[in-house]
Amino acid sequence: MQAGKSREKRFVSAAEHAARCMEDMPGEQQEGSHRHIRFVDGSGSSNEADKESEGSGSPDLDVREDLQQLVGPQLKLLPMNDQIRELQTIIRDRTTSRGDFVFSADRLIRLVVEEGLNQLPYTECTVTTPTGYKYEGVKFEKGNCGVSIMRSGEAMEQGLRDCCRSIRIGKILIQSDEETQRAKVYYAKFPPDIYRRKVLLMYPILSTGNTVIEAVKVLIEHGVQPACIILLSLFSTPHGAISIIQEFPDITILTTEVHPVAPTHFGQKYFGTD
Repeated sequence: MQAGKSREKRFVSAAEHAARCMEDMPGEQQEGSHRHIRFVDGSGSSNEADKESEGSGSPDLDVREDLQQLVGPQLKLLPMNDQIRELQTIIRDRTTSRGDFVFSADRLIRLVVEEGLNQLPYTECTVTTPTGYKYEGVKFEKGNCGVSIMRSGEAMEQGLRDCCRSIRIGKILIQSDEETQRAKVYYAKFPPDIYRRKVLLMYPILSTGNTVIEAVKVLIEHGVQPACIILLSLFSTPHGAISIIQEFPDITILTTEVHPVAPTHFGQKYFGTD
């Protein structure tokens, strides 16, 4: 294996899964119901900046069109299991207490961060065990950093630090302009050599994708290539994911769910400002 080679993922082909979804999909749905799009094993605050309303994921789009546009190696979802599904349910439930909400959100964040780290390049190495046995293993390459989009992205910082104690974390503050309502960058602070690093960009809810698009533009201005950016999120709408990938085809998006309704109350509930 060549040094620095990115880890080959175990994800099942999203195209194959999309085909299965279409086979199992009922011909008609009840009026007013949301179409739930999820790629299991797919490969191939809400910050005040967006002020994004639930349902902005364009649920009226044809499901087949959504699936075709979402299929691709740049969008990756965690393999679905009952544990992840329960955490998603607790976070979406409006009756969930803040304590349970934060506890469940932190667990889901940790799972996303762990998988995000699994996307980083590594090299093979040999170590000696206490019994003198030579063990063939791997070690991740140095030169990674995190960047959180304030404020909701800061909820993911501790999860990253729990996995990488010495990792450097930058911040971006993006809010809506009062006059134009467009996302505007108010603050950005990064490691001085960020242009040489792989960046784990943290933002838990992708609704319209506007905030992330502006954040990536700032990173590009600082010399970061989109191919070196891994976006870590918990929930995404089809519209949000499509918008980001269309704007930056080389970026990688990692999330747990693609659904027309995003839990945009996340930031307020997590920080207790709801």
